[in-house]
Amino acid sequence: MGAAFFYHLTDSPLETTLPMLIGKARGAGWRVLVRGTDATLLKRLDDVLWQGPEDGFLPHGLAGGPHDADQPVLLGDVSSDGFACVMSVAGAEVAAAEVTALERTCILFDGHDGAALDHARGQWKALTDAGCSAQYWAQEDGRWTKKAEK
Repeated sequence: MGAAFFYHLTDSPLETTLPMLIGKARGAGWRVLVRGTDATLLKRLDDVLWQGPEDGFLPHGLAGGPHDADQPVLLGDVSSDGFACVMSVAGAEVAAAEVTALERTCILFDGHDGAALDHARGQWKALTDAGCSAQYWAQEDGRWTKKAEK
């Protein structure tokens, strides 16, 4: 049974945190879906991943290409079938059934955006009320600290 990890972004932007988390997930051998509903944001994240350091390159693609099934990291608003980890960005929904079926679910949200905070709180409540394990991580003095677990 998987768990949902909530990442409250305050010090580091999504463009910094996401590649770090993808790297950890890939290091665990997991195929990763970065789920988002904003095509402009996903394209920007695609560009960020292409510009990463050569020694830390994360092979990936945008959903809708001919090789989606072969991508170790796929960015798009698609089903989590075939993935071990889903990373939700910009409020993309994740169902409780997905959380329990996956190795890990990461929900990244902007700590400076009131609507994003409210949405993340709603996701936390919905997922934990459905019996999902969850952890809440926040940045403190440049480090990630686990603040809550349920």
